[in-house]
Amino acid sequence: MSKRDYYEVLGVSRTATAVEIKKAYRKLAMKYHPDRNSGDDGEDAELKFKEVKLAYEVLSDDQKRAAYDQFGHAGVDGSAGMGGGAGGFGGGANFSDIFGDVFGDIFGGGAGRGGHRHQRGADMAYNLELSLEDAVKGTTVKVRIPTRVTCETCHGSGAKPGTSPTTCSTCGGSGQVRTQQGFFIAQQTCPTCHGRGLQIDSPCPECHGHGRVQKHKTLSVKVPPGVDSGDRIRLAGEGEAGENGGPPGDLYVQIHVKRHPIFERDDSHLYCEVPIPFTTAALGGDLDVPTLEGKVKLKIPEGTQTGKLFRIRGKGIKPVRGGAVGDLLCRVVVETPVKLSEEQKELLRKLDESLRGGGSKHSPNASSWLDGVKKFFKEMGF
Repeated sequence: MSKRDYYEVLGVSRTATAVEIKKAYRKLAMKYHPDRNSGDDGEDAELKFKEVKLAYEVLSDDQKRAAYDQFGHAGVDGSAGMGGGAGGFGGGANFSDIFGDVFGDIFGGGAGRGGHRHQRGADMAYNLELSLEDAVKGTTVKVRIPTRVTCETCHGSGAKPGTSPTTCSTCGGSGQVRTQQGFFIAQQTCPTCHGRGLQIDSPCPECHGHGRVQKHKTLSVKVPPGVDSGDRIRLAGEGEAGENGGPPGDLYVQIHVKRHPIFERDDSHLYCEVPIPFTTAALGGDLDVPTLEGKVKLKIPEGTQTGKLFRIRGKGIKPVRGGAVGDLLCRVVVETPVKLSEEQKELLRKLDESLRGGGSKHSPNASSWLDGVKKFFKEMGF
């Protein structure tokens, strides 16, 4: 085989990056691999495949590439041979190597050969119950949560102090094992290291080789003003510790606002029912109405009917995501008096007689309703 310039063989410039060199190698190796070529073309493809592989072995190694750039082929002869005869591929090169490079990330081999898989810790959730007052005004709450943290004895390695994990002998540290049948490759989690890429011969007595231990930790959660049920607060890095030095997960605090004895919330507005005596409804008057900031005066006009809705502007809630403060809406409910004395009953009878004498002007709604009922009965033939 003629010794062409290795950069020319891969079709890259002399200033090509490692990523560009690997990309060119993958493309050419897939093109010239003998398993994809047969007959007369197969022999020529085999030679080109070996040439491409040799060029990649040199240019993908920083030391070999430096020697090649300075001394040419003389600087690397003997350090990157093809091995084997003309009918072999040398160095154990086969189609599965190429598939491993091309599809490693897809199958989950994120650590690469000889590396170790760093797994991010799991996210966690915590349900936080708040009073309406705390949700509206904001507060800081201390929560105690169970979680898995990095073992302080082995510092997360899982190995007994004084020892270290070793690269898994089954998967070579990739955490994955591959089996090949023709062009098809199956990849699964390594049964020996369970995807960690490491073997622990002497487990840590504290965490039993897991690198993490179960503990409780107390956190301060700052709740912003205006939160509502269903809102979530994210505490970055406060979830479970990662494996093999991986980053921790996050903690999501789920807000649940407890039911309030007086107010109901609808987005930025508050609603409440205000019972009033029928005398106040008839004669009018002033009432003290509660708000989350204290009491305010509500003026009840005379002749107010039950169900009447009064709006007190600006006494609602300022939304957590911004916007105008909502209103407080008060629905009055006229209350019928109970447990009357004989004197009170007699007064009501006299009042009733007086009201009936005034015709429909005192009870316009009742009069119109009765007229409607009479018309209905007449049409139905009753």
